[in-house]
Amino acid sequence: MRRATILTALTLSIPLFTPLTSARAETVRADHQAVRSAVAEGYGGAISTVDPTATDVGLEVLRRGGNAVDAAVAAAATLGVTEPFSAGIGGGGFFVYYDARKHAVYTIDGREAAPMSMREDAFVDPATGKGYAFDEARVSGVSVGVPGTLLTWQEALRRWGTRSLGASLSPAARVADRGFPVDATFAGQISENAAPFGQFDSTSKLYLPKGEPPAVGSTFRNPDLADTYRLIARRGVEEFYRGGVARDIVSTVQHPPVAADPAVPWAHPIRPGTMSMSDLADYRVRTPAPTHSRYRGLDVYGMATPSSGGTTVGEALNILERSDLSRLPRVEALHRYLEASALAFADRNRYLGDYTSRATLEQLLSDGFAGERACLIDPAHALPKPVGPGVPDGSYGRCAKAAAGEANTQGTHTTNLTVADRWGNVVEYTLTIEQTGGNAMVVPGRGFLLNNELTDFNFTNTQAPAADPNLPGPGKRPRSSMSPTIVLADGKPYLAVGSPGGSTIITTVLQILLGRLDLGLTLPDAIAAPRASQRNTASVQAEPAFLSSPEATALQELGHAFTGTPEIGAATGIEFRRDGRMLAAAEPTRRGGGSAAVVRR
Repeated sequence: MRRATILTALTLSIPLFTPLTSARAETVRADHQAVRSAVAEGYGGAISTVDPTATDVGLEVLRRGGNAVDAAVAAAATLGVTEPFSAGIGGGGFFVYYDARKHAVYTIDGREAAPMSMREDAFVDPATGKGYAFDEARVSGVSVGVPGTLLTWQEALRRWGTRSLGASLSPAARVADRGFPVDATFAGQISENAAPFGQFDSTSKLYLPKGEPPAVGSTFRNPDLADTYRLIARRGVEEFYRGGVARDIVSTVQHPPVAADPAVPWAHPIRPGTMSMSDLADYRVRTPAPTHSRYRGLDVYGMATPSSGGTTVGEALNILERSDLSRLPRVEALHRYLEASALAFADRNRYLGDYTSRATLEQLLSDGFAGERACLIDPAHALPKPVGPGVPDGSYGRCAKAAAGEANTQGTHTTNLTVADRWGNVVEYTLTIEQTGGNAMVVPGRGFLLNNELTDFNFTNTQAPAADPNLPGPGKRPRSSMSPTIVLADGKPYLAVGSPGGSTIITTVLQILLGRLDLGLTLPDAIAAPRASQRNTASVQAEPAFLSSPEATALQELGHAFTGTPEIGAATGIEFRRDGRMLAAAEPTRRGGGSAAVVRR
């Protein structure tokens, strides 16, 4: 969502994969105090987020001598105020960091964890033996995972930052106190959630005063969240994981604040969860090694499990590397992109979960396995979907016949930011509360929504007769598709990119990399280009501009089927030039348009 912004429209009749001058459309704040663009190029540091207020906060940190981590945490805390339906301290995420001094990439896994009481059948209705309907599972205490966002911020600042957590929360607290102008996206997201939000007194009080969303153009304030930020700034994250805030979280999960007389009926019982104080107190972030793959001489780093993003993006790139896409007609390149996505998703669904071994990840990212999968692609015909998984057993060379498989997707709402500083450090950070509006419960008196991340588990075994790696379990973290990605050239940053969008995150990041590295697009044009997402499903999800293109017609003739969707993802990215310039890019129109800025032009 953008705070009362005006964006030059991006027409839907643009040719696919041609330079988009509208990608450089400016974002103008309604109060005329600042002008932000979807593209900015310059020196001294850069930042791109989905929101101008968050970008302004991060940019100010960079200008005052803070580094990329300082700016990323401050901007993320601000997104918790201005983008509360996509992210916040009630959720989690994945933080990827390039350390310029050590020339190395590190990651923090701040994914939410299941309570220790969670069982494999947590989302199975005992009366029917079948999985709950999604809304029944989502709007409940059962869906809430132990949040990891605050500990992610603390760990990132402890390891690489120069500012305290309290200092990083301060600008966001001021935004929450003073408020910001409501735009159509913010109001629309509340309207879309009017029924679930209306089931809870605390949520209705904050987001549905007098039973209606705040009016577009009005000022929205969240003093409870400002107080929560300041409390954590004074007392530290212990307050959130062991103190009063923790007690309020547990109370909300175990005793949902259901309204006595909700304005809108709800078709499902609102089930309590079992999260305990010990679940919060025992939560720890993890620091796994990043995933790594090579693509056309570049080093591509991403997030390991429980994210499936790094492995799936890397595998698809390995498959695509077998073709010289830059020399192929656009239709053939897109055909291979869609097929590689389907094959990689089949392997993701079969093998990836919180406890997938590192050896399996390495096999999925091996050139031998990619070759065995790539040989299944027929240049003249689309494979029947869903395709079956491969066998990453280290013994490669044969081209096995493509088998049938199972489709598996997830929700589509998250947020992302990209930051670089004058010393060359880079942060790519994706954070979320899962569904737009999370589980719909605002913690009373605290001002933030809880996540519904545990619905990212598969409710029942999707891989039978094989074991499903993504079933619930005690302390387990659900599989994610978040794909914060940093690309190095000769050991130095070349690209950093990420996006929200649930399982479409993987294909969004992959398509941007394809556009920039193979199809001759600039980074802004690769981000703005119409998107299509093949996640091993019978039809390809595609935006209107993609569906209206000649390429889509030609792809249909190859056997691809399409289903329309208004938009896919909302990416941010930075490209690093040899002369030290940084090119920051955000969405020109998706989710109302993003905001990119540099310290010095």
